[in-house]
Amino acid sequence: MPKRIVVGISGASGVIYGIRLLEVLRDHPEVETHLVISAEGAHTIKIETGRNPREIAALATRHYEIDNLAAAISSGSFRTDGMVIIPCSMKTLAGIATGYTDNLLTRAADVTLKERRTLVLVPRESPLHTIHLENLLKLAQMNAIILMPDPPFYIQPKTLDDIIDYVVGKTLDYFHIEHDLFRRWQGG
Repeated sequence: MPKRIVVGISGASGVIYGIRLLEVLRDHPEVETHLVISAEGAHTIKIETGRNPREIAALATRHYEIDNLAAAISSGSFRTDGMVIIPCSMKTLAGIATGYTDNLLTRAADVTLKERRTLVLVPRESPLHTIHLENLLKLAQMNAIILMPDPPFYIQPKTLDDIIDYVVGKTLDYFHIEHDLFRRWQGG
């Protein structure tokens, strides 16, 4: 059975992270991707990249509409290796933290948590206020991985792509997928 990863793209700025993750995973034949893009995510894809959301959906093995709560990924009996929401808006994060599953993105994350699977959230917001921090803490206490898209500078990034690849590479690390997207720390 291939490794199955659910990928969510919410409406937060930074959709390029999710797009790049899908591009990299497409080149891993042992990985099956199941994609959900929120309505706001589709809008942000157009604004930030000029690309058509259908083109991005075609990068995934399987794509689901945001309102399809009967999709395979809405059930714990559909086995996956986990989920990443990249980028994750504060609205989506709040829905997950409170168990408010009004769409497939939050429902799939809820299923990932209840099944004790890997859930990686890549929140994109700054600065953070108390409610954001409380929701992040609540999710971290539920074993969600909070991956802030902040690059270390020991990788000596030369381009924006270097920074994007670092965040995508760190995401892949949590799913035990080999890559060479960034230079790992070797000690000082």
